[in-house]
Formats: sequence, structure tokens, C-alpha cells
Amino acid sequence: MLITVRNKGSKLCGLTYYPVLRFDEMQWAPQPFEASKPQAVVSLSPGETAYAGVLLSAADGSGDGGTTGRKLAVGFHGATPNSDGGPSALPSLPAGGVYYDSSLAVTYWQQSMDDALTY
Repeated sequence: MLITVRNKGSKLCGLTYYPVLRFDEMQWAPQPFEASKPQAVVSLSPGETAYAGVLLSAADGSGDGGTTGRKLAVGFHGATPNSDGGPSALPSLPAGGVYYDSSLAVTYWQQSMDDALTY
């Protein structure tokens, strides 16, 4: 899955770390692919976009506890890990929801869609 964010404001916006994903009422947050950590904070000028890739389940079926998420909240880190980066986004999911399991993981924010989808 690909998460796309756009700076709709009038000032430069910095995306630190990675998105904090919460499907429905899940009690854990997926960990990031450390290899996807960029050299610098992703900065977006007004109108620019950034991306994060999401691995929903293991291709080999090795993930546990598979379920279908019907709602998603995408949280943002502030300047330090686990600090508040503002209100969460609530994107729409397909009508049937999105299947995920214990292998759920996310990339750090990326300037490029191709980089986000590499992992």
C-alpha cells in the first residue's frame, strides 16, 4: 500500500521519521523498515507530495493474526520520536477493507514514490 501526503499549507513542512499507522482499534504500531531511513528530514514546499510504503502482510504467509482493517488513522511524529506532529489523517480505505497481519511494516517518509515502494 502507498500513503501519499501533500502539503496544502503555505509554509515549508517537514515530515520526520515515519507514519504511525492504526487500523481500527489495533493496540500496536507497525515498525519501520530501518533501511528506508532517509539521509535528511523530508521537506515539502507548498503543493509538494511525499510518500510512505506499507507492507500489509508477508508474501510467504508467515505473518500471524491476519485481520481486515476497515478504518485507518495516519499519525505524524513531531521533531523527536513519538512526539506529537499534529492531527492524524483519516484516509478512506477500499469498501471491503484492507487485510494485514503481524508482518505489517512501514517505510520512513520518502520524497519519491519509487523509493517508498522499494521496500
